[in-house]
Amino acid sequence: MATMTLDRVLTSGEALPADEQAMLEELLRKRRLEAWRTDTAAAARKAVKAFRVGKLKSASSDRVIARLCVSANYLSVPL
Repeated sequence: MATMTLDRVLTSGEALPADEQAMLEELLRKRRLEAWRTDTAAAARKAVKAFRVGKLKSASSDRVIARLCVSANYLSVPL
């Protein structure tokens, strides 16, 4: 299968009629959303499995949110 560059894909997409461009946009959005859902479900299954075998411990929602904020460098919260 020939490799397409992003530029070639965009050029091909721009050559489509407006209604087909809109359809392409919607199809890409739906596929990305489905891929995100699949990835999120897989991550959730992995986390549940890790929790069940004792690799994860429970924590309050406040603690989890605080740790997420710190890890994302949004703010500094003492843990």
